[in-house]
Amino acid sequence: MGLLDGKKGLVVGVANERSYAYYIAKALTEAGATCAYTHLPGEKNERRTKRAVTPVSGDDAWMRPLDASSDDEIDTVFDEYAKSFDRMDFLVHSIAFADREWLAAGKFTDTPRDAYLGAVDISAYTLAAMSKRARPLMDKSGGGSILCMSYYGGDKVVPGYNVMGVAKAALECTARYLASELGEQNIRVNSISGGYLRTLASSAVGGTDTMGETAAQKAPLRRATEGEDVGGTAVYLVSDLSKGVTGETIFVDCGINILGA
Repeated sequence: MGLLDGKKGLVVGVANERSYAYYIAKALTEAGATCAYTHLPGEKNERRTKRAVTPVSGDDAWMRPLDASSDDEIDTVFDEYAKSFDRMDFLVHSIAFADREWLAAGKFTDTPRDAYLGAVDISAYTLAAMSKRARPLMDKSGGGSILCMSYYGGDKVVPGYNVMGVAKAALECTARYLASELGEQNIRVNSISGGYLRTLASSAVGGTDTMGETAAQKAPLRRATEGEDVGGTAVYLVSDLSKGVTGETIFVDCGINILGA
């Protein structure tokens, strides 16, 4: 018997085998859950996501393309999910975007309006947009768990993180407001603030090359965060073990966030 036997849901954001979404999907599946997936549009992105999820969910894993900037595409994904699955117990939102030109130390003040708004749209608003579509599906299932991925740069200044920090702060606040409104339907919404992990997204931020090494030296646990750490936390948040937890930002960063410097 697995902790998540019988639970089904959608994981948005598996880019490859190094993404946090991959580790979350792997942990959820190993605990007994069934995961469906989206991938960025394009054959290359589809192949990359399929290569990552096949060892986790098999060759026939449910996958659909999604441009999260389009409400029509979000509608299509959730409509097709509802036709393929009889319930939605969880939604994992693990996407973010910012123009890498502005992700460098000293660039924040010059961030143009379109880059600023685009980062907030994809990184934060999409959580609200997807939660809106997930709401009726979870309500039919008697409730559910919505997770999103944040980072310490939304709480404190991380050099070079810039507009992504603004977007992550908006994401965490969005999660809290969603938690307040969706609680009546037994839908919980929480953020996981994972420590630095070398991914496609993090590689776009200037000055991150030494962050893993620095974390290993300074973190209270004296190691860098691993994908499995976040995967395990996701299992807890999807399971009934966390049935009284909502609106929280849970740090999974080996303790880096508690340090003063």
